[in-house]
Amino acid sequence: MKITLTGSLGNITKPLAEILIRAGHEVTVISSNADKKTAIEALGAKASIGSIADIPFLTNSFKGADAVYTMVPYNFGAENYRQYVAGIGSNYAKAIKASGVKRVANLSSIGAHLENGTGPITGLHDVEQILNQLDNVAVKHIRPAIFYINFFFDIALIKGQNIMGNNYGKEKRLVMVHPKDIATVVASELQQSFTGKSYCYVVSEERCISDIVKILGSAIGKPELAWVQFTNEQTFAGMTMSGIMPPTIANLYVELGTAIDKGILWEDYDKNKPVKLGNTKLVDFAKEFATVYNN
Repeated sequence: MKITLTGSLGNITKPLAEILIRAGHEVTVISSNADKKTAIEALGAKASIGSIADIPFLTNSFKGADAVYTMVPYNFGAENYRQYVAGIGSNYAKAIKASGVKRVANLSSIGAHLENGTGPITGLHDVEQILNQLDNVAVKHIRPAIFYINFFFDIALIKGQNIMGNNYGKEKRLVMVHPKDIATVVASELQQSFTGKSYCYVVSEERCISDIVKILGSAIGKPELAWVQFTNEQTFAGMTMSGIMPPTIANLYVELGTAIDKGILWEDYDKNKPVKLGNTKLVDFAKEFATVYNN
């Protein structure tokens, strides 16, 4: 099969490309960074260098593909993040239609069933709706859980104050996934037939916050590590003062934390089990977390 992937050599696209190439498929990887061309080709894929804001470029990159994988890269510089995400989704839809592609695996998110109240995920809700309007194109929306690797953002807080925290309580549940497990599921979907418009959840493990803190803390030699539930104002201040996020993006992540605290992020997921289960459990990721923490 000929398969085109967006996402350059990101946390999902790189392992996804490796899986598909090992399976004997002809893979094209789209990247906006010309410096990635050599690394993409070293994998055994074709590099297509250009911008996903350029619809003729996307159309040409998609043309002739049996299937494509679409994802919207982060852009914390966007003035209106939801509009930015939906705009990329619209670009993909136009290129898919113009190129004649008939099968799409689209990276969405857990919580994308909700139109509002989920922070950065709301734009992915819009992308799902946009792609669902494509006639005679099969679209599988991949809805992964919260990425394990987001815990890397807590490292500075752990080193500085010996705590982890957010604007939800330690008794709350997190549904989590490793990017490599997402890649495995996307690869499986791209290599099989599907019809219509559908979605599937990808989850590696569910844990309450207190368990997560205990496991990650023990992995870095801090079994006493505590979780602090911050107010929305404190959470916003922590994100912006550290320079991690601009204010507009920080507001979105405060809203996402509120959705986790209320449990609304998981509602559709809970109603639609079973899901695609990943092999990477929290104890496995804890070793990866420790390596990053110590380095």
